[in-house]
Amino acid sequence: KMMKLTCISCMKREEVKVKTHVDWYYMTKVEQGVIYKYEGNFPMEMDGPFKGRLMWDGSQDLQDLSISIVNVTYNDSGVYECHVLREFEFDAFTPSAFVLKNITLKVKEEDTTALYSEIMMYLLLVFLTFWLLIEMVYCYRKISKSDDLYNPLCFEHKDNLVSVPASE
Repeated sequence: KMMKLTCISCMKREEVKVKTHVDWYYMTKVEQGVIYKYEGNFPMEMDGPFKGRLMWDGSQDLQDLSISIVNVTYNDSGVYECHVLREFEFDAFTPSAFVLKNITLKVKEEDTTALYSEIMMYLLLVFLTFWLLIEMVYCYRKISKSDDLYNPLCFEHKDNLVSVPASE
């Protein structure tokens, strides 16, 4: 499975030139470690337990600065921080803005109820199909037997019966 860690930091005016730096941290009880960097239009995955499982999932205009974790495990549960530093480029000065976003990820076991109900639905479908087939064969045989028991000679003699007047 894949999980998107969403970090959105919108710029008020898009016509202003800006350098955007993004650092993603995985927070443990002991320390925080950088797991992903985006700097100068180059995403970089850092060494560590997430190496090879992170991918940039943000927008090209850098309003959405999200990443995705591929093959999520229970060990990936925890707090992630998205640090966004924007350095605006004006002629006279270069102000900057810093945004910090916390994302809490809780990895839970997949609910198997839907899987069990789907299996039961298919089993019931197969069972009812076989039952319908057996009923059709049974009815066909019953009709076939009743046709064999039908004797057309009995009905021919009915027409040749002599009528006897009733005694008074």
